[in-house]
Amino acid sequence: MHVTAFAPIAFLREHAVLAVAAVAAVASMVAVPPDSAYWGYFDGKTLGCLFCVLAVASALRLMGAFDRAARTVIARFGSPRSLALALVLTTVALSCVATNDMALIMMLPLSAATLVGAGQARLIPAVFVLQSLAANLCGMIVPFGNPQNLYLYSYYGLHLGDFLRTMALPFAISVVGIVAATWWLAGRPGRKNASGETTRGITTAKASVSSAPAASAAIGAIGAAAGPATAPVPRRPMPLSRRRLGAYGVLLALTLLAVFRVLPIAVAVVIVAAALAVLDRRALAAVDWPLLATFACFFVFAGNLARIPELAAWLGPLMDDHGLVISAGASQVISNVPAAVLLSHFTDAWQPLLVGVNIGGAGTLVGSLASLITLQHFTSVRKVFPQTRDVPELSTGRFLGLFTLLNVAFLVVLLVVCGLCR
Repeated sequence: MHVTAFAPIAFLREHAVLAVAAVAAVASMVAVPPDSAYWGYFDGKTLGCLFCVLAVASALRLMGAFDRAARTVIARFGSPRSLALALVLTTVALSCVATNDMALIMMLPLSAATLVGAGQARLIPAVFVLQSLAANLCGMIVPFGNPQNLYLYSYYGLHLGDFLRTMALPFAISVVGIVAATWWLAGRPGRKNASGETTRGITTAKASVSSAPAASAAIGAIGAAAGPATAPVPRRPMPLSRRRLGAYGVLLALTLLAVFRVLPIAVAVVIVAAALAVLDRRALAAVDWPLLATFACFFVFAGNLARIPELAAWLGPLMDDHGLVISAGASQVISNVPAAVLLSHFTDAWQPLLVGVNIGGAGTLVGSLASLITLQHFTSVRKVFPQTRDVPELSTGRFLGLFTLLNVAFLVVLLVVCGLCR
């Protein structure tokens, strides 16, 4: 009875974004009562592509493919700088194939366990912040790197060449800035702890990224402590089945063909769902279904607001004149995914909107909801690794200060450069 009473509270806490989106959708129905036009709100192509991307990425994650690849890369580096760069750049690569939130879900627990095992726990705040920036800003280069890109690519019927040309500049600035910031922050000396000793440790990470039970258990514990919604990585790398890996490669290829409108999305959805139902049903269960439901709520909310004449008359000209700033600014308040869905109804100028909601992933914690995943994982580090409690860099206040400083800096630089180069 006790569990039942608190179940709704636990659900709302775990899926707060979905709850807010549902409330917003219902509230908008007051202004625009439900009618037959509602069916036109839902972008089936976006929902279908997002399902396929999430499902295939979940299947690869569950079989340990991403975890194994990340460990292989990271084990080759030993110094604090090279180790930090390996962790951050691996996140960059994963964000381009597995969406920004899934890249963080996979990499943050692995990064914490690796850095603690290498005696470099002081680098966790910097690496976490930079991984958050990497996931939010570097996945922008491909249509399937984040949910808002999938939506805008489908909504405006964009061509891949136009998309890449538009995103090349902010992507290049982001990568150069993230690499430079990682190099600088990882090379700074540690602060003194309560005993007056400088925090430092050994400079090899090979032992910490092996398949040792202690490291693997720690990785799973961080994901579990961060909450069930974060879908922690497997506790230890699973033996890779070449046959199954090949099948998932085919499903990924079909998904990309659907994203690029070569294959009908309905065909891709049926094939991916049927194949995973046979190969690994856990992958279907691991799909972020609340994210798909959140998108459906955003579609209702944005569709209703677009039918309010007064709002269209005000927001339309504002987007035409200041689309980049408005989209980036709106992302700071309502996050970049709902900002993309909402503002797309008020402008045909897709370039400033696309760039704005992507660079708007930097800035506040709300700018991209993937940033909240980073905060959840960071607050769980001290619970999982008691030996890090004396590391002064691991205070939540310092983490939030560094997060805000770096995110605002990236947002301002990207806004200025992209605004001048329009």
